[in-house]
Amino acid sequence: MSSLTEPPVAVVVDGYSAGNYYPEAFARLGARVLHVQSTPELIPAMLAPDLAAYAENIVSGDEQVLADKLRPYHPVCVIPGQESAVMLADRLSEALGVPSNGTARSRARRDKYEMIEALREAGVRCADQFKSGDVEAVVAWAEARGSYPVVVKPLSSAASDGVHVCHDSAQVRGAAETVLAVPDIFGGTNTEILVQSYLKGTEYIVDTVSSDGRRYACGVWQYEKTLLPSGKNIYNRDILLDAQRDPVPALIAYVDEVLAALDVRWGPAHAEVIVTDEGPALVEIGTRLNGNIDAGFHDVCLGHNQAALAALAYTRPEEFQARYGGRTYRRVQPAVVYNAPTELDGSVESVDPAVVEEISGLGSVHRVAVKLSPGSRIRPTVDLLTSPLRVYLTDPQEERVTAEYRRARELKDAVYRVR
Repeated sequence: MSSLTEPPVAVVVDGYSAGNYYPEAFARLGARVLHVQSTPELIPAMLAPDLAAYAENIVSGDEQVLADKLRPYHPVCVIPGQESAVMLADRLSEALGVPSNGTARSRARRDKYEMIEALREAGVRCADQFKSGDVEAVVAWAEARGSYPVVVKPLSSAASDGVHVCHDSAQVRGAAETVLAVPDIFGGTNTEILVQSYLKGTEYIVDTVSSDGRRYACGVWQYEKTLLPSGKNIYNRDILLDAQRDPVPALIAYVDEVLAALDVRWGPAHAEVIVTDEGPALVEIGTRLNGNIDAGFHDVCLGHNQAALAALAYTRPEEFQARYGGRTYRRVQPAVVYNAPTELDGSVESVDPAVVEEISGLGSVHRVAVKLSPGSRIRPTVDLLTSPLRVYLTDPQEERVTAEYRRARELKDAVYRVR
């Protein structure tokens, strides 16, 4: 189906949420983009892919069928559009012989227990941990450690889903029971519980894009979080850091060790790292786009965006490596992503357009993402998915960004009329 004169073809597997930025990114480089939908129906818990943006949508749960359908296109890449597609994209890309992180470490790039064990094996600083399908075994491990808090979470979810910070055995037991009782955000059943030592310190995002092992650090953000009495640690702000200032160089050097330990040679990665008294330690890493990506926003505050960089890494690897390989971003101007929490509980009767307009009209606000519509259920925020509003702010003056973030925080709950 392809020839020297035909455009390259890129394949996105399950292009939910942030994956929606891929079609335009590849199209700008002259590539055709195909979508693989691995489930018969779209996953309802996530922002659906815009299938109209793709040249074709291939629906199948049979990997051999998918490989056979994709092979004639001679794609330049097969990449995951979101977290649960990582392993399938690894298998398909390896089967098709296209640039790939391969399958040897694929599970360690998805399963949080295997991920940390791979770091331990490579001598990279990491948390202590234990996993089991037995609630009482998890409680016993936490008690035997003799040191609280500990963190209880699912093995393979995302967006802080099911993550609990526990201060005693009763909280560990309750959190472990909850993990087993509730499906993850992708609809999968949790059969095991992961419990880890608590990493005390400030948490950061480190985003990268790699092309044949040549890594570019495309953004480091500091998390600002609030720990609720329930043990849930909810997001507030992601704050873009100046790449020249500490601890950014140490964070990037540490993530380079993580990428090597997990055989990440191609594509984007989104790492979450806590700087402890002993140094940086990984919370987790996903070989996919940062969930807070807004391409236009990142273009303003960083001069590029992770989706466009990933598209370049695959379609024009020599150009990517020459321009970005081994280098680090420059902060063009201060920026914040505000994931607004709420204590509202009920049904959304309407969205107040005047309030949304007032927030949008703040000079540093790039975009306001109103997540709920009339008839939606709004609940008190317990994780990233239950934040009902996201506000992107950037401006040359940091003081303005801070002041207008505070104003957005004052207005956030007036966006929704709730009954």
